[in-house]
Amino acid sequence: MEIQSVQLTPFMMNCFVVRDGSETIIIDPGDASARLRDAVAGDNVTLIVNTHCHIDHSGGNAGMMAATGAPLAIHEADLPLLQSLPHQGMMFGVPCTPSPEPNRFLEEGEVITVGSSRFSVLHAPGHSPGHVVLSGEGVVFAGDVLFAGSVGRTDLPGGSYAQLLDSIRKKLLTLPDDTMVYCGHGPETTIGRERLSNPFLV
Repeated sequence: MEIQSVQLTPFMMNCFVVRDGSETIIIDPGDASARLRDAVAGDNVTLIVNTHCHIDHSGGNAGMMAATGAPLAIHEADLPLLQSLPHQGMMFGVPCTPSPEPNRFLEEGEVITVGSSRFSVLHAPGHSPGHVVLSGEGVVFAGDVLFAGSVGRTDLPGGSYAQLLDSIRKKLLTLPDDTMVYCGHGPETTIGRERLSNPFLV
């Protein structure tokens, strides 16, 4: 399995390209930049996943779906956010092409496969109502739930600090300490490191 991080948007978010065998998935295409399009040129992209539907994580859906022909998967609770992308763009001064409707809705416990790699979908609301994380193969793609030394913001519509901390404790801190955490912003970390030193969790 290969994990490539591509930093996108003025918000400096991390889009992840995950490859295994002949298959590739894209997690959180914040925009459809030439850098991201070049990164997956020639790949068999089987799925585009939004961990959540804030503009910095899903603003490139339309462009990347057009470039790859891949379907889009989100959690149903974030559909209103997905449909509000142009409004989000106006709020933050970032023009945004509307996203196509998702091809499927992700549900807690289902498994996403990339080649021989398998990732479980975990519903982890708090940063947004339909936020999901993908866990498997010793890693977790945490979106904007957990960061190195911090946690996701909860002051946007649909956010809840109590719900976010509950999601972290029940869905992330139950993972092994050596699980590598690939965050939506900033550097990667591990579950063990955050369990011991994250000031929001100790």
